[in-house]
Amino acid sequence: MTSNLPTVNLGQSGLRVTPICLGTMTFGEQVAQPEAHAILDRALERGVNFIDTAEMYAVPAKAETCGATETIIGEWFARRPGVRQQVVLATKVAGPSRGMPWIRGDQSGLTRAEIVAACEGSLRRLQTEVIDLYQIHWPARNVPVFGQLYYDPSKDKPCASLHEQLEAMAELVRAGKVRAVGLSNETPYGVHEFVRLAEQHGLPRVATVQNPYCLLNRTVENGLDETMHHLGVSLLAYSPLAFGLLTGKYDATGIDAADAPAGRMALYDSMKKQRWGRPEALATARRYSALAREHGLTPTQLALAFCYTKWQVASTIIGVTSLAQLDECLDAWGTTLSPELLKAIDAIRWDSRDPAL
Repeated sequence: MTSNLPTVNLGQSGLRVTPICLGTMTFGEQVAQPEAHAILDRALERGVNFIDTAEMYAVPAKAETCGATETIIGEWFARRPGVRQQVVLATKVAGPSRGMPWIRGDQSGLTRAEIVAACEGSLRRLQTEVIDLYQIHWPARNVPVFGQLYYDPSKDKPCASLHEQLEAMAELVRAGKVRAVGLSNETPYGVHEFVRLAEQHGLPRVATVQNPYCLLNRTVENGLDETMHHLGVSLLAYSPLAFGLLTGKYDATGIDAADAPAGRMALYDSMKKQRWGRPEALATARRYSALAREHGLTPTQLALAFCYTKWQVASTIIGVTSLAQLDECLDAWGTTLSPELLKAIDAIRWDSRDPAL
């Protein structure tokens, strides 16, 4: 049961990955270790060589599950000798707290010492000597992310400079603990500045940016894609199914009904309060579901094919809670969207814009 997946370069790093990446933030919350290991086994069996995680996972974030996902992956490596060498492993250092003081306290500014210590913790939990792609999960500086619409300079506060953060990454690369570095939830300014500093000071050049990209959030196309194209930085698209909204499973019930299908949007009130829980997001998802069915596709096929076939995307990060979901996501590879269908997608976006930005 293999998949015919090619490999692509990540930026200028030399890392080659499959265009589908297994995201793991459900491991340790919705998915217990035995099931997580089965999913990892199946992904590898089907040709996926790219795994993404983070020190703060599982999600929803809680003190008692912080680091649980990395620990589960580390146990998978330990129980399957040789598997570590078959995959490209990505993880992330968390930015400032955002209500998670159990990580590094409320005053974290992503200093050099914090980045180095975070990496050491990830290496221990992952039971590996090197992280292939080490990413800054979200900026330490004040930026409009996770559903915020506007940049407000009055909210700026002290934090480690981008130069200091990049120097910490350089230290980890020199020590052989990290192969390449990346960003996440970044802006065009941030990507430009990280690349400029790397070139000016001989520091590691960011290979990737991991940002949301899906039918309900195409803000990457509002300038970040141009930045990444010209600077040779690859996009890792997360939430291609918009936390399940774009699978069509909530079309009939919504996310609040007692009979809503199981899934993170129905299970967790904290998720309902985020951008994916906006009524406009579900309303627009229903429009895309109807469009998919009109063209003989499932909503999942449409949403994933949109990401899989876009020139902006190097690798699409899929998150699953079962083998059936994993197979469905992998089976969508190779689905093509006609010019007529792409035009209809753009018409919905023009009308609804990006309701889950």
